[in-house]
Amino acid sequence: MKMIDLKDLAAENDGEYVFGAADTGSHACYLIYGSLAPGEKGRIVKPGKGHEEMLLAALGTLNLSGDFSGALAEGSALHLAGEQTCLLENPGTSAAIYVIAGGHTGHDHHH
Repeated sequence: MKMIDLKDLAAENDGEYVFGAADTGSHACYLIYGSLAPGEKGRIVKPGKGHEEMLLAALGTLNLSGDFSGALAEGSALHLAGEQTCLLENPGTSAAIYVIAGGHTGHDHHH
C-alpha cells in the first residue's frame, strides 16, 4: 500500500477527501480528512444508515449544529451513528482541520 496525501486530495476535492474503498479495496472502514476555511460553514457530517463515524477536531475549534450543537474544541471528538447529522462551522481566523473515522455497524449494513 502506498501513502496517500490526504491534505492535497482534500484541497483538490472541495476541502474533503474520503480515504476508503476506492483506495484500499476494502469496505470495512474509511477515513475522511477535511479542511474548513476561516468562517466557512455548512459542511454536513452524516454517517448514513448502517454506518457510524467518530469526528475529531484535529486543528481549531468547530461549531456544531444539528443533532449535536456547541463547540467541539481542538483535540475533542464525538460519535455519530446512522442518520444523525451535524453541520460544521469554522469560527476561527485560520483553517480548521477535522478527521472522521467511519465504518459499518453490525446490522443494517448497505452500500
